[in-house]
Amino acid sequence: MSKYSGKIGVTTGDVNGVGAEVTVKALNRLKLPEDKVVIVSNRRVLDFYGKLDVPYEVAEVPFDGEIEVGKLTEASGEFSYRCLERVCQMRPKAIVTAPVAKHAMHLAGHIFNGQTEVLQKHLAHDGQHAEMLFVAKDFRVLLLSRHCALKDICLTEELIYKKVFDLAGVMKEKFGISLPKFAICGLNPHAGEDGIIGREELDVMKPAIKRLREEGISITEPLPADTLFIEAGRCYNSGQKLPYDCYISPYHDQGLIPIKTVAGYGTVNMTIGLDIIRTSPGHGTAFDIAGNNIADEAGMIAAIRSALEVA
Repeated sequence: MSKYSGKIGVTTGDVNGVGAEVTVKALNRLKLPEDKVVIVSNRRVLDFYGKLDVPYEVAEVPFDGEIEVGKLTEASGEFSYRCLERVCQMRPKAIVTAPVAKHAMHLAGHIFNGQTEVLQKHLAHDGQHAEMLFVAKDFRVLLLSRHCALKDICLTEELIYKKVFDLAGVMKEKFGISLPKFAICGLNPHAGEDGIIGREELDVMKPAIKRLREEGISITEPLPADTLFIEAGRCYNSGQKLPYDCYISPYHDQGLIPIKTVAGYGTVNMTIGLDIIRTSPGHGTAFDIAGNNIADEAGMIAAIRSALEVA
């Protein structure tokens, strides 16, 4: 067993963005016990952006480059990747990641579409597949596809079946919901309009839904996303229970626009499907405000709290 199995591992993201700043601010506000956190970063980077009130352990990752606030650099991309690699090797209780710049990692030769894909490379085994679940209180959205172009989305019956079946297990294990209710968005406008605007709902989604229902999983027919989320947003804003425990979206923006519209930076990006849960704030590197000590740490606080709750 790893000596870090009782701690959450926190990476600070791109050194030229707001990652280290929001990490320091969030940990200073939360004041978690020293033995609950290990920071995977570099002391020079941390000291540049602030001062920790609690002497958390820092798992040092070398960084010999310059801190160039607000800039995309190969050195920062390399550091971002090495921090992710290191935290995976440590096998902590949970992982919390501050934002990275994909372009910077690409400059360093690490060609991934996001941190989710890096985590899958280093943590997945025996056919595991990382999934993106976005959480804001009891508003949850699972994506059926991750960071890919719309033209490259390819839904299959088996893909939908497996992702939703596995989600039901996560809902029970991590959220304590034994019989979750799921709503699934159609891929096409108006959920295909009975095949007039597209046949994916009829030929791919409905057969998967039939199989899921045979397994005892509660899931709707494919529904038009433009109206499905209206009630979710109203309930979230009024503090009422949402009608579904998770909304399942075929592609990135379809699911993220509604949840981020109502929850803002309180939305947490949660990686499920691997042995270790990972959470991350719902914002990016914010190069435009980096180094000015004005970044809002609310998203990082939400990510850390979520990691502690579900780990």
